[in-house]
Amino acid sequence: MAEPVNPLSVADAADLRRLAELAEVSVSLIAGAQDASGAYPAAVGFTPYGFSWFRDGAFIAEGMSRAGAASSATAFHEWCARVLVRESAAVDALVARVSAGEQPTDAELLPARYTLAGERHEDDWWNYQVDGYGTWLWALRTHLSRWGGSAAPYTAAAETAARYLAAVGDRTCRDWWEEHRDQTHVSTLASVYGGLRAAAELGMSPSTASAAAAAAERVEALVVRSGTHEGALRKWLGSTEVDASLVVAGVPFGLVDPSGPVMTETVARVTAELTTPGGGVHRYATDTFYGGGQWPILAGFLGWHHAVVGERERAMELLRWIASTADPSGRLPEQLPPTLAPDVLPEWLERWGPSARPLLWSHGMYLVLAAELGVLGPAR
Repeated sequence: MAEPVNPLSVADAADLRRLAELAEVSVSLIAGAQDASGAYPAAVGFTPYGFSWFRDGAFIAEGMSRAGAASSATAFHEWCARVLVRESAAVDALVARVSAGEQPTDAELLPARYTLAGERHEDDWWNYQVDGYGTWLWALRTHLSRWGGSAAPYTAAAETAARYLAAVGDRTCRDWWEEHRDQTHVSTLASVYGGLRAAAELGMSPSTASAAAAAAERVEALVVRSGTHEGALRKWLGSTEVDASLVVAGVPFGLVDPSGPVMTETVARVTAELTTPGGGVHRYATDTFYGGGQWPILAGFLGWHHAVVGERERAMELLRWIASTADPSGRLPEQLPPTLAPDVLPEWLERWGPSARPLLWSHGMYLVLAAELGVLGPAR
């Protein structure tokens, strides 16, 4: 049997230099935007995103960790830990109320985003999501394992996150895109599962570890029972649609086998329904946010999947597509045309102006995929 082709062995040297240079720009840009507190703002120069999301930040930190900027990633994880330690009393109260059969209001549950100082920001943002706390646990465990760090400074915070997810992680909430509050989203369940499984390696008490493991089993059973449609993962329970974020259920969160039939069918549907010939990836078929453009972060996740399952040429195509979206300064966007709903775009432009550029999550995912493919040297 012939050996698989390594795309780096046949890539043009100038092309590789360009890809590596964009990675250097990404590291510099993220480091320059990071707040003194350790928080990563979601974007630079785009006011609505001047906050730090646990989900976005965790993937940004993963990119920085893989790129060798370990101190930056550590500073973000320390910021998350301080936030969660401060929220521990609120989580204790929430867990007790949920155990008693109560349903706290969204405003009483933990938010998805905080100010860069780590405070709650009281406004009407679509803020109740749980995926970020699972993503953070996963990213923290991965970072500490990569760099040989101790979990001890983070154990109290990890306990808080794990207890919170064990109590509410399989309930309805807003999805990754801060939409559809009354649904149970499979991408969110995957994020929760990945975090709960990671929690076992973060030194928490036996009772919390046991509760986290039991909750992870419940999430897995729920997805097996109700999370697929015609062999592929669903956008949410009961839906017949797919969402490009579903690829994370395999890589990195391990809810399903990345090479197994469910993820193979999911990726096939995402590719057929949500990708464009040039390499871009839409969020979902009825997306109207800023007209429903193509997202570099989703090309990063799809490329990460392909790289892990051995389809490295396809992964390199997606990395090159992400690089092609950079402006002359190397700044990557949140999204760009073609759009699925162009008639809606003017409404968003009037509300907020041009969409975010640079989006730090786009740069973080570029670093993740570039590292996975060895563009930054030996993959971490």
